[in-house]
Amino acid sequence: MKKLIILTIITAVFLSAFSSCGGNAEDVSVFYYTYSDTYISSVRGELDKMLGKYSISYHNYDANSNQTTQTEQVDTAIAKGTKMLIVNIVDTGSDDAAKTIVNKAKNAGIPIIFFNRSVSEAVVSSYDKCVFVGTDYEMAGHMQGEMIGNFIVKNKEKIDLNGDGYISYVLFKGQQGNLEAEARTKYAVEDANKILAENGLSPLKFYDKNNSSGYLVDQDGNWSTAAANNYMKTILSAYSESSGNMVELVIANNDEMALGAIAALNEAGYNKTGGKIIPVFGVDATDGAKNKIDSGVMAGTVKQDANGMAGTIAQIAKNFLEGKDKLDLIDKNNIIGNWRVNIPYSSYTKAE
Repeated sequence: MKKLIILTIITAVFLSAFSSCGGNAEDVSVFYYTYSDTYISSVRGELDKMLGKYSISYHNYDANSNQTTQTEQVDTAIAKGTKMLIVNIVDTGSDDAAKTIVNKAKNAGIPIIFFNRSVSEAVVSSYDKCVFVGTDYEMAGHMQGEMIGNFIVKNKEKIDLNGDGYISYVLFKGQQGNLEAEARTKYAVEDANKILAENGLSPLKFYDKNNSSGYLVDQDGNWSTAAANNYMKTILSAYSESSGNMVELVIANNDEMALGAIAALNEAGYNKTGGKIIPVFGVDATDGAKNKIDSGVMAGTVKQDANGMAGTIAQIAKNFLEGKDKLDLIDKNNIIGNWRVNIPYSSYTKAE
């Protein structure tokens, strides 16, 4: 009996050690820059479903907007024997973090899929088992600018609250150095101004003449509701209709910041059903934003397709695991070279 007990203990210890070395490792490890981002949460929910549909086991990691944490999580997953990395990179300000993770994947001989947050072609193309799934981030800015320009042309007299011939705006950028944020900031205003000029109207005017950059940044880099809400409350304490300098347009680089601005406007008596509306535009088409648009208290957003992104990531992961071409069954119209897949955008307004 004692021998049997000893043998059982030895077997249990052996199995435990084997498991810790990767015996029961998940097929893929998915790394999110933060769970708190509403759009990213929607991608996570859909990707969980799609991986499950393909019977691919997975483990999700939340970096909580910390690149050091994410890189350590990658090390942990590789040590456990993961077969693939799917990475929503935290640091997009340079190639360094992405290069580091690619090198780790390459050394381990496992594929890597980057998604949503931009990674350069040079980094992705440096490893044949690497691909990026994202969007044509410049297109979001162009589409938002077109929506804004056309909206102003149709509603100029209604939204020019002080009648000075200019539309005073605030723009919430999201994150300095992020390629999506940079492009949306640039083209939302440029393209809107082109449409205004074509219709003989004055260009947009940033509400704060002392701010030469023409935008406000979420200092924590989280594109958050709270950041835009705090900014908007501060703005409304100094800018108002009675003073003749009210902000007449809100441009946000994502829907969470748009919703934060709307909440502050609500407190000031604006953007309530049946009341006076300050037009607010966002990007992502989250459920919260669509509800606001459908009820008429938000002007529009650009749909970033979470379902399409998750489905594409899952298909590529399946291809890698089955030893097929990484882009097998991916819509050829969305493939850029052999390194990138773009998920198309679409506009969302109440007219839809």
